[in-house]
Amino acid sequence: MTDRPTALVTGASSGIGLATARLLAQEGHDLILVARREDRLTAEAESLRRSGSRVETLPADLADSEGLRTVVDRARTGRVDLLVSNAGTGGYTALADLSPDDVDRLWRLNATAHITLARAVLPAMLQAGSGGIITVASLLAFSAGLDMGFPRTLYVAAKSAVVAFTRSLSGELRGTGVKATVVCPGLVDAEWSGGINHTDPRAMPAPDVAQALLIAHRHDETLCVPGIDNPETIQNWTDTEPTLLHRGNHARLALRYRQPPVA
Repeated sequence: MTDRPTALVTGASSGIGLATARLLAQEGHDLILVARREDRLTAEAESLRRSGSRVETLPADLADSEGLRTVVDRARTGRVDLLVSNAGTGGYTALADLSPDDVDRLWRLNATAHITLARAVLPAMLQAGSGGIITVASLLAFSAGLDMGFPRTLYVAAKSAVVAFTRSLSGELRGTGVKATVVCPGLVDAEWSGGINHTDPRAMPAPDVAQALLIAHRHDETLCVPGIDNPETIQNWTDTEPTLLHRGNHARLALRYRQPPVA
């Protein structure tokens, strides 16, 4: 055991997860790295240990119920000061073309895993009165009403769920010493989805996203969009929620619904 804080990072073999692990190692964290690719985890762990970090590797597929259970069991035991729940996948397929098993696996990885892992680390964090949870979602969480030119229903639903979950959790944790932040990057230059964004000029380098998420978390930002300079842009979006909630919550039916529907 050491006095260094310990971070558990999922999706840690490449992209945002690996970039975040590297930054945390530089800052003096010990690490628990989770990813499917054991060979990549082993290689990266050796490199990170040279910075002085104690590094544990946990090969697991969070889209698989057994894999998720393995990581949850580890998260419940031993010290975890920071959870960076980053693992995810695209699955950009029309809902009707996905098998029930595909739906189950994609939802587990992109939504359930974030919630389940957060629940696993919370009791110890709350007892300690300190700790942090960072979830990685996507700007596509805000695209449900837009025509993006490609199918993404399940992905958008999962990422929207992660945004809502983390923002609600942040409020629930207020005053406990434990913080929660959800990060919504746009296109990222990484190996994700076969490196499809490598040549896209709009793609942000993964290390920049990693830097943004750590800074946002330390500044107590609940919602981080790495590409937005003006925080008022995010505030303006969140300010619309009370309008819907309070104006819609009364007993009188809206005028436009008072006529019976035409058969």
